Order: sequence, then C-alpha cells, then structure tokens
Amino acid sequence: MCPVWRGRSNKVMIDWPNVTVASHREQGLKPDEIEKSKCVLGFIPVIYYSALLCVGVPVNILTAVALSRLASRTKKALYYYLLAVTGSDILSQLFIIFVGFLLETAVFHREVPALLLHSVSAAEFAANHASIWSTVPLTVDRYVALCHPLLHRQISYPARARKIIAVVLMLSLASGMPFFWWSDMWRNSHPPTSLDTALIWTHVTIIYFLPCSIFLVLNSLIIYKLRAAPSRQLGKTTAMLLAITSVFSVLWAPRTVVVIYHLYVSSVHRDWRVHLAYDLSNMLAMLNTAVNFFLYCFVSRPFRSAVRDVLLLRAGPLHPRRALRQQQAPTNASISSLYSGNNKRSQRNCTPLPPCRAGKTS
Repeated sequence: MCPVWRGRSNKVMIDWPNVTVASHREQGLKPDEIEKSKCVLGFIPVIYYSALLCVGVPVNILTAVALSRLASRTKKALYYYLLAVTGSDILSQLFIIFVGFLLETAVFHREVPALLLHSVSAAEFAANHASIWSTVPLTVDRYVALCHPLLHRQISYPARARKIIAVVLMLSLASGMPFFWWSDMWRNSHPPTSLDTALIWTHVTIIYFLPCSIFLVLNSLIIYKLRAAPSRQLGKTTAMLLAITSVFSVLWAPRTVVVIYHLYVSSVHRDWRVHLAYDLSNMLAMLNTAVNFFLYCFVSRPFRSAVRDVLLLRAGPLHPRRALRQQQAPTNASISSLYSGNNKRSQRNCTPLPPCRAGKTS
C-alpha cells in the first residue's frame, strides 16, 4: 500500500534506458558524475505485482461480498469497519499496483504527463491512508467492547459506524492532497529538499508511527484487561484484530526504515543496496492488501460460512435471528402447554378431598 509508487521509476523493475540523463543535464551535471543505482531484481517485481493483483482483487471482492452479507444479517458495527478496510485495500490495489506500478511504469515507462503522475500520486496516498486508518476505529470499537461493554452497547451501532467510516474516508482524501508534490525518489538524484523532508516525515507519521502507536496502546489495554479477568478468554474477534494490526506493523516496518534511511543517509538513486532494500520493502508493504481474507478465514467461522454461501451461490437467511425465534416459538409453546397441563394435573392430584358428611358414612 505504498503511495510512493509515484517514486517508482522504470528502474524499479526493468533496466530501461537511462531516462534520468536529461534531468541530470538540466542540473548541469557531467555524464561522468552520474551514479545511477541498478535494479538487481529485473522482472521479478513485475511478476510479483501482477500475481498479487490477480489474486488480491478477486479475493478482496469476495471478502467484501461476504462481509456485506454478515453486516446485513447481524447489524454489527464490526463488519462495517472490516468492510471499509476491504474497500480501501481494493482502491489501493487499483491505484497503486495497477495504475501506478504496472501501467505507468511497466507499460508506459512513465512517459505520461507530469500532471497525471502527480494526480495519481495523490490518489495513491489517499487510498493508502484510508486502508490503514479504517483499522483504527475497528481497534477502538474492540477496546470499548471489551473494556467498557455497557458503553459499547450504547455507542456501537451500524449508523454510527457508517458515519465514522465516511469521516475517515474524507480525511484520507484530504490527507492525500499535499502529496501531489511528492518527489520521485527513483529519478531525483539531488539531495532531498525541505519540502521532501516535510512530506516524507508526514507520510511515515500518518502511515506508520501514529496508527501503530494507537494499535500498541489499545491492544496492550485489551490484553491487560483479559489477563486481569482470568475467566475471560481471547475471543475470535479480538484475535482477528490483533492479527490484522500485527501483520500491518510487521509488513510496513522495513519500508518505513528504508524511507528514513534514504532521506538522511543514502539516496535510492545512487546506492544499489538501498535501491534493492526499497524494492523489497515495497513488495512486503503491498502484500498487506491481500492477506486479510486469509486471516478472516482462519479466525472467523461466520466469515467462512458466508464465503461458502457466496461461492455456492446460496442466498442464506436474511434474518436468521427472526427465523430462529420463529422456530423456537412453537417449541416454547409446546413446552408451556406441557408445563401448564402437568401443573393442572398436579394441582388436581394434590387437592384434598372434601370432608365426608356424617349421614353418608356407615
């Protein structure tokens, strides 16, 4: 989910002809002063991202359909938050992998208008921020559910979840606008400017440090609450939340380190080792857009059932709770009738006989 795919030049995947020579000449550098890092991965990123796109988009669409069914059946805010995360992952795959990486880089070799490049960059950042920050209200919801259950019953419902999701999406769109001026790491050999430094630190703060801090604090409080109450066990929903946030933190950590290293120590353009590390860290980060489906399947039985219904083209009950109540009603009525009959019979058996009249005794 890395929006610096704007910074992915053709050298990320394929050793295309040196299109950076023109920019160097514009800066007055001599040809012998040019030190361009080489891509040692060749076509591997092209194959990797193509496979990730072919697997990730169908899997996320299947996830979205299954979560939509669960949301309509259960009316739980949890599934609306998960649905928002899935939708943001789909947008990230389309904007970052398909448009930014495969089309701009592999097909057009970035020979597209600069305005289009910058516009796609802003869209990539917005989709990326939405994908990450959609997990934050999910984490807050789980924390409130476990640590403040009475409050959770009052504030957690689908209408409020949809409003929160809409606010997150609007803020994500707004936060992507400044990155219209994101610098091309692969093609700019000059030292980062003050604007580059500000944008890079803003990016790593929004995309990693701030959400990971929230995840760490709330997840720690959840675990502490569960340990403090020995009778309470780690539920599947909580386990799924911990898995989602942990996988994100692990997959995005290498890229965050490489971006900061590029900013202060060595340029991606000049050092092939930083170039390689940046390629690999981007590949790991993008893997995060396709793994949630497998986490849901591993943890959640209702999700597996919903996926099975979708694959088998089964509609499933629209109101399972109502159907369950209707099934239980005749049984409860029979039990009530049986109990009433037994009660009357026992009352009849226990009623004392009226006293015998003296004239009728012999």
